[in-house]
Order: sequence, then structure tokens, then C-alpha cells
Amino acid sequence: MIAYRRLVAAAILLAFCVVGLGAYVRLSDAGLGCPDWPGCYGHLVGVPDEPHEHAAAARAFPQKPVETGKAWKEMVHRYFAGTLGLLILGIAVLAWRRRGEPGRSPLLPTVLLGIVAFQALLGMWTVTLLLKPVIVTAHLLGGMATLSLLVWLRLRESGQQPGPPAGPLLRLAGLVALAAVAAQIALGGWVSSNYAALACTDFPTCGGAWMPAEMDFRHAFQLRRELGQTADGALLSHAALTAIQWTHRTGALVVALLVGALAAALIARPAWRRAGLLLAALLAVQVALGISNVLLSLPLAVAVAHNLGAALLLTAALAVASRLWQAR
Repeated sequence: MIAYRRLVAAAILLAFCVVGLGAYVRLSDAGLGCPDWPGCYGHLVGVPDEPHEHAAAARAFPQKPVETGKAWKEMVHRYFAGTLGLLILGIAVLAWRRRGEPGRSPLLPTVLLGIVAFQALLGMWTVTLLLKPVIVTAHLLGGMATLSLLVWLRLRESGQQPGPPAGPLLRLAGLVALAAVAAQIALGGWVSSNYAALACTDFPTCGGAWMPAEMDFRHAFQLRRELGQTADGALLSHAALTAIQWTHRTGALVVALLVGALAAALIARPAWRRAGLLLAALLAVQVALGISNVLLSLPLAVAVAHNLGAALLLTAALAVASRLWQAR
């Protein structure tokens, strides 16, 4: 069905935009631009702009002064995310209507719809729980999962032919590389949600050492805590932030080795060369963006591009792994 495939393609494009907008909102410190949910200072459409609206918002939310710019950033992100949810609802409805056709299972679109519903809850908790790191990170991962499943759905619907024969080691390498990229994205989300991106301002060392002497892993990776605090309410130390940043860098090295090795193996096989070159190019760009974030002190455009690069690398690794397993 052409309309179904076009709807999936539109959802993929919109999901990519939502991931980028989410990164932009988070990195521009606009995650609490609206103190309520789903509206903004009580407005379901728009944000307080007029003086009397500002006065009403100040009375309703005395603890949160109106910042119109940040509020608009947050609401635009919500509008895009809401539109994506409607598209995925449409995909699920069409999939259930086609469930009697051979090979047309509505399972994946239904799972996608469930993830989007949970994403809405995470978006609400991000605001109501005041940017708790585990919620913000889970919200990022939910967005990446939504994009990945949409890509997987598109691959399944495209009717593409299986790739050239691939041995068990190459198939395993594809799965390992995909898992490593996903884990690294989780680490990157933890870095961002804890504002630890500049805990080390030098590269390739961290604080002048390959392995800093003072790193607090115990508090760094406690999930149940508030932003900037340990689980017992104390201020999160620089040693904990350094541990988060150092772990992310170590993960980046592991990903570079695993994805690089997979790309090299694919490039060595003529039938898989284009896939290998794509993986290698995306990996190189992502590494360059990560280094630039440190050396340039986290410019907003580069930081957002780093998030989008992670999304592209994840979906490319997913597509390669999918084709490798089809080529048994």
C-alpha cells in the first residue's frame, strides 16, 4: 500500500526532527520552559505573550517567571511530538486493517504506539519531576527507539531483497555494533541530563590524565536522585561528573573500534562496500562532532548535531544488521 509506506516515511522524517528538537530544547536549557503539561502556563495553544497573560501566569505559577523564548522552544517540540504520535496512530490503524494480508502483522506498529504513549508520560514527568536525570535520559532513549522502530518498519515494508550472503561472524558483528551504539547513546543521554559534557575540557586526556585520579562512580551512576544531587541530597561533586564524562569517552572508543571493524569488514566485501562506507563516514563525523564539543566548549549547533549524528549512526547500524541477518 503506497499510502501506508508514505505515512511511515513521513513519520521517520518527523521522528528525526523530534529527536533534534528535543536535543535543542535540552541543550538550550529550555526543558522547563513551560512549568506545566501538556499546556504552557495554562495555554494549550501558544504561550503567554501579552502583558495580561504574563500577569495571569505569574499569579498561577509564582515560582516560575515567564521566559517566552524558552516556552516557545518547549511548545514547538511538543507540537512536533504530538503530530508524530498522530501519524503513528494512523500507521497502527492501517496496519490493523491490513492484518489479514499475508505477512502483514500489526505487532510492530502496535508496539510503536505503546512507546509513543509512554513517551508522552516521560515528557510529562520530565516537567513535573524537574528534569530528573533518569527521566530525561529515558525520554531521549524513547525517542531513539521510536525512530529506530519506524526505520525497521520501513525496511520491512520496502520489500527489499536479502543482501549478499553473510557469515555468522559478520552477522554477530552487526548485532554487537548495533548494541554498542545503543549503549553509547544511553551514556550520552546520561552525560547530557547531568550537564557533564564539559566535566573534562581537554582532549584526548581528561583533566590532564588518561584516567583521572578523582572519579566518583558510586554517585555518578545512581539512577534515583535529583538533578545535580546525590541520592542523599548532597551536591553532586565534580568527581562524579568527571566519572560520567570519562565513561562516555571510553564508550566512544569501544564504539569506534566495533563499528570501525564492522565497516572495514563490509568494505572488504564488494557487495557490502557501500554499506561499509556509509557506516565509516557516519562514525567519523560523529567522532569529530564529539571532539569538537569538548574543544569548542559545547556550542549549541555542534551539540545538537552530535545528537542527530547519533540517531543517524543508530539507524544505519540497524539497517546494516537487519540486512546481514536477512542474508543468512
